[in-house]
Amino acid sequence: MPMPTRRQCANAIRALSMDAIEKARSGHPGAPLGMADMAEALWRHVLKHNPANPRWFDRDRFVLSNGHASMLLYALLHLTGYNLSMEELRNFRQWGARTAGHPERDLDLGIEMTTGPLGQGIASAVGMALAERMLAARYNTDEYHIVDHRTWVFLGDGCLMEGVSHEACSLAGTWGMGKLNVLYDANGISIDGKIDGWFTEDVAMRYRSYGWQVIGPVDGHNFDALDAALAEAVADTRHPGLVICRTHIGYGSPKADSEASHGAPLGEESVSATRTNLGWKEPPFSIPPDIYAAWDARAKGQAAENTWKTTFDRYSEAYPELAQEFTRRMHGDLPEKWAEISKEMVSSAVSVCESQATRVASRKVLEHLVPHLPEMVGGSADLTGSVGTLTSASHPLDVTTYSGNYLFYGVREFGMSAIMNGLALHGGFIPYAGTFLSFVDQARNALRLAALMHVRAVWVLTHDSIGVGEDGPTHQPVEQLGTLRLMPDFHVWRPCDSVETAVAWRCALECVDAPTALSLSRQKTTFCARTPQQVAAIARGGYVLLECEGTPDIILIATGSEVALALEAAEALAQEGYRARVVSMPCSSIFDAQDAAWRESVLPDKVRVRLAIEASSSDWWRKYVGLDGMVLGMERFGSSAPGKVMFEKFGFTVVHVLELARRMLNKQA
Repeated sequence: MPMPTRRQCANAIRALSMDAIEKARSGHPGAPLGMADMAEALWRHVLKHNPANPRWFDRDRFVLSNGHASMLLYALLHLTGYNLSMEELRNFRQWGARTAGHPERDLDLGIEMTTGPLGQGIASAVGMALAERMLAARYNTDEYHIVDHRTWVFLGDGCLMEGVSHEACSLAGTWGMGKLNVLYDANGISIDGKIDGWFTEDVAMRYRSYGWQVIGPVDGHNFDALDAALAEAVADTRHPGLVICRTHIGYGSPKADSEASHGAPLGEESVSATRTNLGWKEPPFSIPPDIYAAWDARAKGQAAENTWKTTFDRYSEAYPELAQEFTRRMHGDLPEKWAEISKEMVSSAVSVCESQATRVASRKVLEHLVPHLPEMVGGSADLTGSVGTLTSASHPLDVTTYSGNYLFYGVREFGMSAIMNGLALHGGFIPYAGTFLSFVDQARNALRLAALMHVRAVWVLTHDSIGVGEDGPTHQPVEQLGTLRLMPDFHVWRPCDSVETAVAWRCALECVDAPTALSLSRQKTTFCARTPQQVAAIARGGYVLLECEGTPDIILIATGSEVALALEAAEALAQEGYRARVVSMPCSSIFDAQDAAWRESVLPDKVRVRLAIEASSSDWWRKYVGLDGMVLGMERFGSSAPGKVMFEKFGFTVVHVLELARRMLNKQA
């Protein structure tokens, strides 16, 4: 039996994509039809992967940045031998299927990251490529290269329009990410039509200015041209590579080169015509055995992994400590002495007994952590001195050797956050980096993707309230805490002192399936004395910091710098004969996940007089205070004045808290 041609192999992708999208009656056929030849050139001839073990450490990483072309990826996974059945393709975009409308991270299936928001795939791929280079610098030896793989990206015009691609690709050039290669599907079409009305820049010149190797434009449907371009890209290990592929969106269909093929099924007549144009005679969801055989990558992939395993076994014998550390990091495990390290860290915070800004407390925690955890890689969006992410054990990235554990991202909050996601997704790293809380809006979608993908990364968000003072409302976060807390699978900690800060860091590093944001103060906060039981309770997200005798008349709930205000007010209420309990709620999502008994012990249902105090938007706290309670928060943007004046003008004073408390207590009476 003659081997199928390369075009026939590519047409298998096109057929499966059309069939699945037509059956689902929704999807994006244009890109899979147009990019199928690019995919054949990469996946059948260049990509290093093992469908039988999608988690193999030294596999190439592949990111479909234009995630709307998801059926291209699903067809590739199915054809090359991953655990993705034809039935899953039939259920494309349906409830419970692993073939979602846009790819969702599933390492067991071979999907490296969630994509769909354009631009973030390429941005996170920069982090993946950086992770490979940094791990290689740490663990490779002259004899053994146990880290030696590439990061590949498919993207389209839309990804390059998004600002985050500018941020991340600029850094990729500066960092010399020579093992990052991008295939750009330059079809000239987006949802609104031909892009020459809104995307006219010289992309090649732009990427050359970043320090990239630019190849092409090449004919994205010419296999010889694609092979030569890929070989040229691989040969240059000093510069990231952009291969510009001129393609026809909707290739082979009557709707080719038109936005009509972008985001809707082709329709029965057009599908039939496309099959005829492609010479594809198989019925829907049917692939001939010879084409399956030509695509099957399992034997080749297993052979590549076996070769790597032999190398790693020899490496383990020669360098047992390095091999053990590498394996631990790639599995995402914390060091063997983590319990001892974290206990000492918290104990040190308990012994401080002094007022300090929580951003300062965080830096002191990092001074303790970074020397013990080589997987921690820090950074900042041009605010290193303000956010406290640089420690005495931090060393800036050296792009000549890829040694170091600290990244200067420049003023690129979005790019920084997407790159952090890539570092975490690759494995071997726990990224953390800082900016001001008010600037997190410029990175919000990367944090959302982090939550969707359950990555372990930590955002250090300082200057967390109107206490910022003179810089004014542009720098004073008001709504940011509430909106971050609304994100599922995302933990927001707002500690009140050094002890809660240390526990927050411990919980963030121990949380393997969710990202964390630390909301930290610029101004000093008051140290709170605690019993050992209270210190242990911090990890439960919310706990009783100050108890009264008997059933409370009122419960004051607070976070961060406002906890001290709640404590002062509770003492004043006690002088007036009221029983006041103070609850510190540093992480509401973790508190909400506690069992009902714990939540009841902290916020008993029978105590309806509750006052929440936080210098941010009020609405979030209404679920805790109920209809009978009140919230002292921010109902407007801030202003420019010294921090103390700001708190006074907006009512964050003992006098005002007592006024609100008396109002509720008198109403109850």
